[in-house]
Amino acid sequence: MHPTLQWIDQSAASNGLGLLRMIDQTLLPTEFREIDCETVEQVWEAIKMLRVRGAPAIGVAAAYGVVVGLLSSRESEASEFNRRLVEVTEYFATSRPTAVNLFWALDRMREVAASCGDADSESIWQRLLAEAKAIELEDREMCAAIGRHGAELLQDGTGVLTHCNAGGLATAGDGTALSVIFAAAAQGKQLQVYADETRPLLQGARLTAWELQQRDIPVTVICDNMAGWVMKERRVQAIVTGADRIAANGDAANKIGTYSVALLARAHGIPFYVAAPSSTFDMSLATGEDIPIEERKPEEITHGFGKQTAPEGVNTYNPAFDVAPADHIAAIVTERGLISPVTSENVRKVLSPS
Repeated sequence: MHPTLQWIDQSAASNGLGLLRMIDQTLLPTEFREIDCETVEQVWEAIKMLRVRGAPAIGVAAAYGVVVGLLSSRESEASEFNRRLVEVTEYFATSRPTAVNLFWALDRMREVAASCGDADSESIWQRLLAEAKAIELEDREMCAAIGRHGAELLQDGTGVLTHCNAGGLATAGDGTALSVIFAAAAQGKQLQVYADETRPLLQGARLTAWELQQRDIPVTVICDNMAGWVMKERRVQAIVTGADRIAANGDAANKIGTYSVALLARAHGIPFYVAAPSSTFDMSLATGEDIPIEERKPEEITHGFGKQTAPEGVNTYNPAFDVAPADHIAAIVTERGLISPVTSENVRKVLSPS
């Protein structure tokens, strides 16, 4: 599949400096278009407006966004370069508050710059570009490792439900939740995937179904409120979702509607799995109660995709995420292995450096 986002270097960039190219996911599945981001404002807007989305991909985009934001400062004095670095990273931190990979990537870029000592601005910029490329490569490797570990959880003939989009469009590689499905299919297992539409922005219907079709994996799109009935009819034997932030105890924030899916899975005795890299864990938060939840604009509900579906002036509540409790999660699949049962102790054990 075509890369979700990629750095275009000086020789190939129209501006002669370099730029970040990405798929505009707001146009899928009816139109495939790539956009070139040459300014920090363009990258910020792409993250905010979900042209790029998914916690790992947001982290990669933010890292490259820092590089873009510092293009014009490469010949500046070190003090001016550092001032601009602070300005750019603080600006990106305002784009989306829930996905922890965003802040992880920004912190990592700041640390790299701080480690450069008395180097000139051009050298620091080159080091930041190398770090952004390293973050992208690590993300690809992480996706592959999650797929290897998670594929063992799915048996031949399994019906799998997923919510939102945690595939290649959400990462630099094969995804998190979908990486598990792709890896299982590569082993020759026949799967039937049920993709929740994922309202109000329909990432499941627009993006997940599109990705699975690209890989020739059978997929059936259902409305979010059909998930419980599909489970009762025994069409589904496993649920796999991604996550945008995971607390130290294993509570996992993901796209709104995931909490309901987790409760329904428990009620029907179906294992609920979360696939996410170690960078998605926020060990500073004891439980999911502390995870900040982004609230998005009312128009996503009242005027979805440009069509009015609610009365003028009606009140709305539009949280973008909810939190699946750790005790409802059968296992968290990370690039370092499975966390199961999901407890604070097991989270620490798997995530601790070897």
